Amino acid sequence: MLPFSDEELLKPVEISLNKVRPMLVQDGGNVTLLKIENGKVFVRLEGACKGCPSSAQTLKFGIERTLKNDIHPDIELINVT
Repeated sequence: MLPFSDEELLKPVEISLNKVRPMLVQDGGNVTLLKIENGKVFVRLEGACKGCPSSAQTLKFGIERTLKNDIHPDIELINVT
């Protein structure tokens, strides 16, 4: 369990997503934060990232790793398609 409320996570998550967003935009994609619920961050990949065969790698080793490093190692990222 994370030591933060979902509301407390909102701003740090947005900051972390903004760190990886330029990489996604450069490849014609983007990421949208949908909600944070029980410490789980729900996002949707947009644009070229949406159907990209590497999207799972982007989520796990790009976005989720950044969230874990910036906020808390137990944070979980869920892609909503």
